[in-house]
Amino acid sequence: MDQSTTRTQTTGLSRQMGLLGLASTGICSMLGASIYVVPFMIQRNVPGIGPYVLPAFTFAAIPAVLAALAYSILASAMPRAGGSYIYASRGIHPYMGFIASFSQWFGLSIIIGVVSYVIPPFARDIASALNWPDLATALDKGTIRVVVSLSILWFFVWINIRGVTVYEKTVVPLMILMFILGAIVIIAGYSHTFDDFAKALQSSQGRTVIPQEGQFDTGIFLSAAAILFSSFIGFDSIAQAGGEAKNPGRNLPLAIGIAVVSVGSFYMLFTGAVYHTIPWNYVAQEAASRDITAPGMMSMLLSPGWTIAIIAGAGVALTNDLPAMLLSCSRLMFAWAEDGIFPKTITQVNEKYKTPHVAILLSGVMASIGILGSHFAGDFFLGVDIMVTSMLVNFLLMCASVLWLPKRNPALASEIRFMKDRHLQRIVAGTGVIILSGFLVIHIAKDLGAASKAWYFHSTTMWLIVMALASAIYWRETRRLKKSGVDMKALFSTLPPE
Repeated sequence: MDQSTTRTQTTGLSRQMGLLGLASTGICSMLGASIYVVPFMIQRNVPGIGPYVLPAFTFAAIPAVLAALAYSILASAMPRAGGSYIYASRGIHPYMGFIASFSQWFGLSIIIGVVSYVIPPFARDIASALNWPDLATALDKGTIRVVVSLSILWFFVWINIRGVTVYEKTVVPLMILMFILGAIVIIAGYSHTFDDFAKALQSSQGRTVIPQEGQFDTGIFLSAAAILFSSFIGFDSIAQAGGEAKNPGRNLPLAIGIAVVSVGSFYMLFTGAVYHTIPWNYVAQEAASRDITAPGMMSMLLSPGWTIAIIAGAGVALTNDLPAMLLSCSRLMFAWAEDGIFPKTITQVNEKYKTPHVAILLSGVMASIGILGSHFAGDFFLGVDIMVTSMLVNFLLMCASVLWLPKRNPALASEIRFMKDRHLQRIVAGTGVIILSGFLVIHIAKDLGAASKAWYFHSTTMWLIVMALASAIYWRETRRLKKSGVDMKALFSTLPPE
């Protein structure tokens, strides 16, 4: 059977997304809980990291940059929807492509739920700052928090279905507002000192805090870096939009570079500003007993008006995660269905809006499960750990795809337009494989060695179960394709239609 009989000649997607929309997709996927929550809650998740959060953040950027370069190389040659799936399935093997992308899809779907679940506490903090105690108390109630989280999530599902134009009009202004409001934290952090915070804490709560020295531990440092690596996850969403990008050979790598550099710089300034003013031992003490945020801690130093502004900035950053990550997840599902290894109904594209509405809806359902999981687990870091495992595997396979593509698919390798020098490609991808493998081993060892209330609170166990399910789906669907006469080698040697 000719390959063309297994799928349509055109996807129905439209190349409407420009460089700004692509860069915004990556930036909005990266910023959010990653900067307002994770660098501070890490004190609970990795006890003992103490004052070394910023150095761990910097170290975590190394594998992220290598993965970003690998993505840029592959995106320039294979600009299609579902980027990471296409790259690994054409660069290594279809099974590796599905595992890499299913891992990514699962991790991102869960983290969409986690982000949705984290948004209500910011609304709670705004209510507290406005002296609305009843509303603040209500937003702390589990049932109300879940309902609010689900409402926010499904609003952005609707935005994604409405099309690329509505999507860009939503994420670009929110991105600009996010940077402006985030800059308030940076300025306030570097404008105040430990003494200022100690006085504010004494005045507002009658408590005393004395900055302490920390003790460096290599194992703890590496474990924290593996978690903080999650903060750089998100630029990959740019690649998933490859089927809707204008001038993709140029704009996809450029957008990835813009996202990684701008967000990485913002991370360092923001985290450094908060720890410049608030002693790490205070952060660790608070994180051990409750979920904390940067605006919640900085509020003691600022007037109510500025406090509301920085909390709103955090809320905007978190909210802006959702449309970008929903786009990424839905395009992965769409790409699987295009190749015939997922139900064909998922390839349906809305005639009016030119969006894969079925894939978007199913991604919303999976993210809703992430909200419920965060609620019942009682600790959203389980979702973060699952995402870290998933994306370390994904990025590792992207680097491996750069190494294997010329051997497995020289025709596609010849289409590479970014970093064409093969020797340089090998250095970047080989170094990425080594470092990402090390991070993966460290992260898994930390997870399996941690005390837990039940086996299903170990992210590695949950990830393995999901990968077993993915493998079963893959072998069932590929068997079906072979029985129907599809030339599997031909199918996975060329790119899907545009």
